[in-house]
Amino acid sequence: MGIFSRLSDIINANFNALLDRAEDPHKLIRLIIQEMEDTLVEVRSSTVQIIAEKKEIERKIANVRRDCDDWAGKAEVALIRGREDLAKAALAAKNKAAEVAEAMEADLAPLNEALAKADADIRSLQTKLTDARNREQTIAARQQSAVNRIKVRDKLHDSRITNAFQRFEQVERGLDELEGKADSYDMGRGKSLTDQINELVTDDKVDRELAEMKARLAARGLGSK
Repeated sequence: MGIFSRLSDIINANFNALLDRAEDPHKLIRLIIQEMEDTLVEVRSSTVQIIAEKKEIERKIANVRRDCDDWAGKAEVALIRGREDLAKAALAAKNKAAEVAEAMEADLAPLNEALAKADADIRSLQTKLTDARNREQTIAARQQSAVNRIKVRDKLHDSRITNAFQRFEQVERGLDELEGKADSYDMGRGKSLTDQINELVTDDKVDRELAEMKARLAARGLGSK
């Protein structure tokens, strides 16, 4: 069974309500568009038949109107020639043809109404179809965006990435153990000659800075004597 049962259902459809109830909005909008396109083809086909019927009636009316003019001309000729009886018969034929033309013109009225209704329906249907196609693009873009986000998150939670970070941690733990081992070799050992000389250099530098500071304070009358 189709989404819509008749043309008015499409024209009056609330797409938002339909999409809210849909499990797969993209699939639903595609089905809606397909049904609307099929309906548009059907409406246009029926309209073509109405137009063809209207043109046929209009052509027949034109022929009958020409017959009316022809009978009127014949009536004049007969009257000029003194054949009043023939003129009267020609006028009778003319009036009969005019009645036929008027009857056919009456048949045009419902056809014109049907065409006007079909034109309004087609315009409304095309508007809805344009709206549906725009929504299809929007929904497709949103759906693709969601899929891409899911893929990214799946990759972020991929076990391979987790395992890689675990391997990094193992390497860092190994380095910690290696550095700890190197530090352990220095434990319990006395200071090297280089270390002792460096300390002396540092002490001399500190003593010089201290002497310079005392001299500056003495010059300013500050500090201990």
